[in-house]
Amino acid sequence: QVKLVESGGGSVQAGGSLTLSCVVSGHQYMGGYMAWFRQAPGKEREGVARIGTVTDTTDYVDFVKGRFTISQIKVNSTVYLVMNSLKPDDTGIYYCAKMPPAVDWPLRLSDVNYWGQGTQVTVSS
Repeated sequence: QVKLVESGGGSVQAGGSLTLSCVVSGHQYMGGYMAWFRQAPGKEREGVARIGTVTDTTDYVDFVKGRFTISQIKVNSTVYLVMNSLKPDDTGIYYCAKMPPAVDWPLRLSDVNYWGQGTQVTVSS
């Protein structure tokens, strides 16, 4: 059974930082991409960043470039999202996702193979 388990969410003030983690079990970590999505209250889920599990290449949406960093420790089957300079607009539930190779950018929900349960991030002004 494939499981993606996120942790690290919480409440911070604007300008603060959080680091999210996602551990993958029950599935081979290597191959394809690991990605982070988020869903703000009342809005659709949207892609934030991805990392190639083999290539280590990264992609970010414009509104997090320079503030968020996606990384991984392959031997631990873990992907991270370091979030700096957080803004109230970053509030939402953050989900990690396992995606196959050869998927397009920007990220699409329909390309996701497996989802985590999500972790809440709340940024106050």
